[in-house]
Amino acid sequence: MEKEKERWQESEPQKIVDSSRNIVWLSEIGKNDVAIAGGKGANLAEMYNIDLPVPPAFIVTAQAYQKFLNESKIRDKILEIANGIDLENTAELEAKAKEIREIIITAEMPQELAKAIIEAYSNINVDRSALEEASADVMRIITASREPCFVAVRSSATTEDLATASFAGQQETYVNIKGNKDLLESIKKCWASLFTARATYYRTRKGFSHENSFIAVIVQKMINSEKSGVTFTINPMTNNKNEIIIEAVFGLGEGIVSGAIEPDNYVIDKKTLRPKTKRIGKKKISFMRAGTGETIKKELPEEVWDQQVLDGHELRSLANYSVKIEEHYKWPQDIEWAIEGGKVYIVQSRPVTTIEKKVKEVEKIEIPELLKGLAASPGMASGTVKIIYNLKDLSKIQKGDVLVTRMTNPDMVVTMQKSSAIVTDEGGLTCHAAIISREVGVPAVVGTRTATQKLKDGQIITVDGTNGKIYEGKIEKEEVVKPSIAVEIPKPKPEIPTIPKQVKEAYEELREKKFERKKPLVKVNCDLPDVVERAAATEADGVGLIRLEFIIAQGGIHPAEFIRREEQEKYTDLLVEGIEKIAEAFRGKPVWVRTSDIRTDEYKGLEGANNEPREDNSMIGWHGIRRGLDEPEILKAEFHAIKKLHDKGYKNIGVMIPFIINTDELKKAKAMMNSIGLEPGKDVEFGVMIETPASCWIIEELCKEGIDFISFGTNDLTQLTLGIDRNNERLARIYSEMHPGVLGQISKVIQVCQKYNVQTSICGQAGSTPAMARFLTQLGITSISANIDSVGMIREAVDDAFNP
Repeated sequence: MEKEKERWQESEPQKIVDSSRNIVWLSEIGKNDVAIAGGKGANLAEMYNIDLPVPPAFIVTAQAYQKFLNESKIRDKILEIANGIDLENTAELEAKAKEIREIIITAEMPQELAKAIIEAYSNINVDRSALEEASADVMRIITASREPCFVAVRSSATTEDLATASFAGQQETYVNIKGNKDLLESIKKCWASLFTARATYYRTRKGFSHENSFIAVIVQKMINSEKSGVTFTINPMTNNKNEIIIEAVFGLGEGIVSGAIEPDNYVIDKKTLRPKTKRIGKKKISFMRAGTGETIKKELPEEVWDQQVLDGHELRSLANYSVKIEEHYKWPQDIEWAIEGGKVYIVQSRPVTTIEKKVKEVEKIEIPELLKGLAASPGMASGTVKIIYNLKDLSKIQKGDVLVTRMTNPDMVVTMQKSSAIVTDEGGLTCHAAIISREVGVPAVVGTRTATQKLKDGQIITVDGTNGKIYEGKIEKEEVVKPSIAVEIPKPKPEIPTIPKQVKEAYEELREKKFERKKPLVKVNCDLPDVVERAAATEADGVGLIRLEFIIAQGGIHPAEFIRREEQEKYTDLLVEGIEKIAEAFRGKPVWVRTSDIRTDEYKGLEGANNEPREDNSMIGWHGIRRGLDEPEILKAEFHAIKKLHDKGYKNIGVMIPFIINTDELKKAKAMMNSIGLEPGKDVEFGVMIETPASCWIIEELCKEGIDFISFGTNDLTQLTLGIDRNNERLARIYSEMHPGVLGQISKVIQVCQKYNVQTSICGQAGSTPAMARFLTQLGITSISANIDSVGMIREAVDDAFNP
């Protein structure tokens, strides 16, 4: 078995798993197989194959989920409902999400898929190498004599556990499942959990479409945990890379992640692996597995409440494993673990996504506090207390209120974003609510024990999330932002793809002509005015992409419908209002706006969208500049919005044209802008999106025609270069922006643009990938625009590549 693992690891880059398979085992995949196993599954497999103590498991693939939707004929109905939801209408969001889940749960699972799952389940306790060598007769004997084991059934979405976004708690996990019927039902429930209200809201706000969001399911032998918990390999509050944070409870891990139990908290010195500080939680309950397999909540004896969960040996083992995992991934990790019979098991690991270059330090307040707890999310905010006893109370929360509750749960995500601060009785630094609070930037104090008893509805309080304290009244105290003394994270080793030979030769020629490679600017993608404060807080060098579609969606009316109603001015004003909020936050820095690029099958919830023509392949259909020129009133209204902002003094706004394939489109777009009194290249920066192979091969002609910049839209460029529908689950494994064909075109475009002094940038999803950022830095790209949560990570990657 060990030799098999060594061979697997040596051949990993060349290993190809059939992406049409329903079932894969951990030994067959690795960290790059997110499209097959989801983020959680791919990470679990990676740890299994580097000999970490991971319980045996198989994965029901994301492709199996797609087959289930298609063969059950429910896919189109689900997408129709999901794409029509008003996310800000909480009641509608809850009702529609529930309707989708019921459709999935009540649909019949295809027999072939059910059979494959049951067969894998029957073999989960068998050594894989023995299984492969056993005869059919031996297998029948083994299967017939073996008692079905308890398993954990865990959701693993293809958009979760990415370095760019934490989807912690957005999908479901079912523990202590036993028997074929319960297993199949739990798998369908995991699939359905892709459409909980919180997951639907969070996924959409993170920019992931429902069409491209799939889910795998991990079926893993259940550890009957005597102790369990979570480990951070970096202090999530201070960004101190030299500290490991461990939180632990008795029993199953359900209590710690949900926040139902106040855990022990240990701060470990990463160099010595010795505890620096510890805070013993008051653990009144634990979650245990009954003999029937049911998860039960057990009252603990009072003498156990204040007992320390972990001994010195267990702390050291957990610290050792956490260091090994971080060193392997070259990035701080959030790790879940369990202990049974004195042995440590690693259940999962995901990247920490909330690392920032600077941390907020709140000046010390010289008045007595009302309460104190764990500092879970930094910052300070004041507001009116609203105590939430159950989900029905969530409607009480208005924007700016302080959400106070016994314990938070993932269903509160939407409401958390409205709140000025969060306070809980229970929970620890690693509970779901703490993680999400840090990501959305809301100050939070958890584990106060008595907040719901001592605080009253309507009371005004100030929450200091940096120091874990709560004060009476509104305190006017400015936050002081200082560089952290320990914000450096383990730098990834540069993984820079090979630059094509002809490009290297061209650079040598440019260097002879005094071409000097400069460090790229790191910009941010920002589409929604509501998140501009978070975008600006990244201290990005500008905005590399504003998609007008998100502002349009907030207006509720399709651009074509504005024109049919002869309300072009209202459309222009809607855009002005949205763009201005973003441009104001980035005054003095470039802000690039992409004109509308709505496919005919998108945004079906907008008024007038039912009048859109039906296309067989809208991805390469009537959208982008081709529609803008066919319906010039739409494009003119968008140009008028830019002119209004220019006349108001926003000289930092540039415009880029999407999906261009010839110079004639560029000429006509520039002429149209001239016709409204705005001169491209003089009054505003004017550029094009490079999203098609055609635009790559005519880049010299585009430069000669006159443009100020280009920006790579790598999602479409990859799809069109490789001839792969990125929504086709069978082809997901071979869809890659790092394909030599894609990188070669990018290299050619940058080389030509440098010759004509045209700025180059990237705003597609690949711009939030460190490997691509390093490659582009080596090529001499002018700027890289990343998602809000990826800006810090991309800065690190740029620094690595520029100063190797």
